[in-house]
Amino acid sequence: MLDRAGARREDGDDDRMSMAADIGTLPAPAAGKTGRAASRVLGRLGTLEVRLARSATEVRAAQELRYRVFFEEMSAKASRRQQASRRDSDSFDRFCDHLLVVETASGTDAIVGTYRLMLPEGAARAGGYYTAGEFRIEELLKRHPDKRFLELGRSCVLKEYRSKRTVELLWQGIWAYVLEHRVDVLFGCASLEGDDPALLAAPLALLGSAAPAPAEWRVGALEGRAVPLPANAVPADAKRALGLLPPLLKGYLRIGGVIGPEAVVDRQFGTVDVLVVLPVDNINARYVTYYGSDAGRRFVA
Repeated sequence: MLDRAGARREDGDDDRMSMAADIGTLPAPAAGKTGRAASRVLGRLGTLEVRLARSATEVRAAQELRYRVFFEEMSAKASRRQQASRRDSDSFDRFCDHLLVVETASGTDAIVGTYRLMLPEGAARAGGYYTAGEFRIEELLKRHPDKRFLELGRSCVLKEYRSKRTVELLWQGIWAYVLEHRVDVLFGCASLEGDDPALLAAPLALLGSAAPAPAEWRVGALEGRAVPLPANAVPADAKRALGLLPPLLKGYLRIGGVIGPEAVVDRQFGTVDVLVVLPVDNINARYVTYYGSDAGRRFVA
């Protein structure tokens, strides 16, 4: 989602990453090497906190959470290496920061939600963005050479914590990160569960009609994989179609995100993916006020 944004990978990449993690060589979180954000709590709601992963152990815990949600709860198909390690990992993980929602009530800092964040510096080291495996993202980057992009992906939350509070915390953490790293544009894949576009016609029509990307932010799918979104085709039951969208995708639409004109079917994960682009300048002013122009709304009992 961006809600699983970017949960696709090659088995070879997964094998190399899993072996590196197994022998304790998984690098520290990207921002933890150079930034201030990894050392502080970015937000708190009751007993839940949001912050960046502070160690390779916490990154592995986030990968284990992703495995539980993507492979055990949802319909993704795990490789033998993933089944053995019981972690969702790929070759991009080491070049990203990992945003965590942590439950502090038990005193064990259990990770109940996660989001993967990749800055341009990480993408340069990784050889590109993960989203490029489905969408022609390079066209967008070339169109805006003066903009600083942040790729969001691998989002998931434990079922019992899928609530407004957890989503708010994820957004608080993302907003703090955006300000910390002077990000201009957020982007990533968002997944709708199910790999038959015909059965998802209503939510796809809603996305195509409610938030179509203007030309400057429009990005198509890779050749041979494109599933065009219906344009100007509002579903008969728009309320029901909206209810079929994942919570974080609905959040992107409320805040000011726009949707690319084409979707991609991901057979391995049993999803249909769309591309979301969110220029920071487009973010609805009331959300900036809510979270704080300096991300100052961090601690709520």
